[in-house]
Amino acid sequence: MQADTARAMSTTVTKAHARLLVVDDDPEVRSMLGRLLEAEGYRTDHAATGAEALESLSRHLSDLVILDVTLDGENGFDILATIRRSYDVPVIMLTGRHDESDRVLGLRLGADDYVAKPFSSPELAARVASVLRRLDRSAPVNDQPLCFGDLTLDVLSREVLVAGKLVPTTAKEFDLLLFLARSPRQVFTRQQLLEQVWSSSADWQDAGTVTEHVRRIRRKVEKDPEHPKWVQTVRGVGYRFEP
Repeated sequence: MQADTARAMSTTVTKAHARLLVVDDDPEVRSMLGRLLEAEGYRTDHAATGAEALESLSRHLSDLVILDVTLDGENGFDILATIRRSYDVPVIMLTGRHDESDRVLGLRLGADDYVAKPFSSPELAARVASVLRRLDRSAPVNDQPLCFGDLTLDVLSREVLVAGKLVPTTAKEFDLLLFLARSPRQVFTRQQLLEQVWSSSADWQDAGTVTEHVRRIRRKVEKDPEHPKWVQTVRGVGYRFEP
């Protein structure tokens, strides 16, 4: 697999050794982001184009990618889609646009978070820290596969199988589905899911992020996504997993 795309489950990502890839065509912006993130204790690599970003990832898989939506002659969403096909690395999108459709598109393509410009240094630092928290695999967990009829979640390989067939999922889709499946029939609000799965809150992240990830999960694991069997909506409250 390219550049160790299957990250070791025992890895604990901390500021002391977290490596971030900043992708922006403006050298001043890259420099500013680099200084900001390095001041927070991270190591940074830089790329001006999609090709440079992919080359960097092929040499050493970063712990997180910060990707501008609008690059010179390139579409950041296309680069995001390419990254998602080969690498299991979280991606935060940066954009000067405030169109909700852009945010939804980014989430559908697998972005882990979305930050609109202008943003404050503390906000970006908080978003980065929140996304990286999910990479902390140090806490002991039950690593036995979870089986529900023809749906299987393999915790160690982080794979989802439906009727024995592998269903590709992003890291955050797997995290969300596993969290719900480990508490069958328990109802969680979107706020609770942001806190438990994203280590975030509605103050920092749009609760619609949860809705979009649930929609994507249903498209992948449900026979009829419009009438889901596994991940069900509890109207006016949130979501639950029905075993």
